Amino acid sequence: MSRFASSPDAAPLDDVGRAAIEASHLRSLPTDVVAALIADASRLRVPAGSLLHRQGDSSPHVEVVVSGLVRVYVTAPDGRTMTVRYCRPGALIGVGSLFASPFSLPATIQAVTDTELLALPASLVRRAAERDVRVARGLLDELSERVLSFIAEIPSAFATVRQRVARHLLDLASESQQGSELRAAIRQQELAEAVGTVREVVVRALRELREEGLLRTAREGVVILDAERLAAEAYSGPAGATVTGNWNPGR
Repeated sequence: MSRFASSPDAAPLDDVGRAAIEASHLRSLPTDVVAALIADASRLRVPAGSLLHRQGDSSPHVEVVVSGLVRVYVTAPDGRTMTVRYCRPGALIGVGSLFASPFSLPATIQAVTDTELLALPASLVRRAAERDVRVARGLLDELSERVLSFIAEIPSAFATVRQRVARHLLDLASESQQGSELRAAIRQQELAEAVGTVREVVVRALRELREEGLLRTAREGVVILDAERLAAEAYSGPAGATVTGNWNPGR
């Protein structure tokens, strides 16, 4: 049983919410400290495709992903986007906004699937970090993981074709998302050119992903059936092993 399940002081959380807290960097904190942090938190339900925060936003924010999948992406001057993080349940979002001054969000944050968040009062979290070294340490662990994960993205050029295909499909589908369906409108030859290989290799990668139930192919492009598993595939190591350093785990 979760150690948050029976605390009389904790804010009401269902099993999913408690599991998200246990998966986050708040898990190392004593029960009463966590209870104080989440006492005034808001449970938010965000439809797929909605933007949580836009590039340039200056308001501090801290959220825990309870369920769903969130992506953080940057936009080039020509309109192209690149995802720098996928956030799954247990991910802490926005910790850096508490301490950067002045703060301007350098990326946009979007719900890829229907998502639930636990939004913590940013001012309360910052004050707690200033008063309690245990809270500061938990947030420092989160920030350290983010730094290491972004550095780990540098060798992404060495990812397998299957990983590059998964990443590109997620990015394309997220950019053009309408409603809950994730569809990447791209032909196999275009996909091959985008990930730097030949069509035959892309066809094989798509067939494998289709057989595993992650997507289906159609005349109009590729429909992503399981975005969370596809994101895990995109950032796994060779032969599906987890990347050393827990790269971009979303938690």
